[in-house]
Amino acid sequence: MFRLRGAHVALAVAAVCLISGGHAFAATGDDPLQSPQWTDLKDRYLGTAKVVFDPRVVVSGPKVAEDSMNVPVGIRITGLTDVRRVLVIADLNPIVKVLEFSAKGAMPSLHFRMKLQQGSPVRAMAQTADGVWHVGGIWIDASGGGCTAPSVGRSSANWTETLGQVQSRIWQGEAQSRVKLSIMHPMDTGLAPGIPAFYIERLSLQDATGKEWMTLDTFEPVSENPVFSFDFTGPPPAGLTLVGRDNNGNRINAKVAQ
Repeated sequence: MFRLRGAHVALAVAAVCLISGGHAFAATGDDPLQSPQWTDLKDRYLGTAKVVFDPRVVVSGPKVAEDSMNVPVGIRITGLTDVRRVLVIADLNPIVKVLEFSAKGAMPSLHFRMKLQQGSPVRAMAQTADGVWHVGGIWIDASGGGCTAPSVGRSSANWTETLGQVQSRIWQGEAQSRVKLSIMHPMDTGLAPGIPAFYIERLSLQDATGKEWMTLDTFEPVSENPVFSFDFTGPPPAGLTLVGRDNNGNRINAKVAQ
């Protein structure tokens, strides 16, 4: 009887605990990453909409982050038509929402860097025209502290003079091109002692006619001096300009190098 009970206990433990990427977490339904926060986050951000875990939404990044304040993440969506918006979250960050983007002519892909406070699932959730959310994600381990450390750039006496400056580069190909942008900004989370939240909150990539090709709503977990890469089918549009603002009303307006 004792052995039978022990087997039952083992089965019960196995039923509620799974090991994923070296982490033990309570099982949460059909979430392939087995995050303890997924059910609550799904309700908060996606409501009652249909959710599908979809391999066509690919999130890339390091298995272990070398620098918790600058974790490279890539989002690539293939085979999904009419993607309206893409939301990126980090389940276990103190500030969960990282950014949201809409590809209005650019490809539905984005590369950027973010802060991680601890090891966490990082997810991309793409909403198609039928209202369905297609979700992909990965686990990224991190040593911690990425969201609570002050920005490095504030130690420079002239950081306010370079605020909002943009550097750009274009790799142009016949089938596909990439635009890479770097923006000078501390991207303070508000979680470091004595430093209020100060971050870029809106960016728009526009052509010479004012047409938007990509829009981004960015939040505190995006890394300091953020870098974004956008992909285009064929050559990029002529006369690209990056327009945006931060949460203090400072404006960003820079032509993209051709």
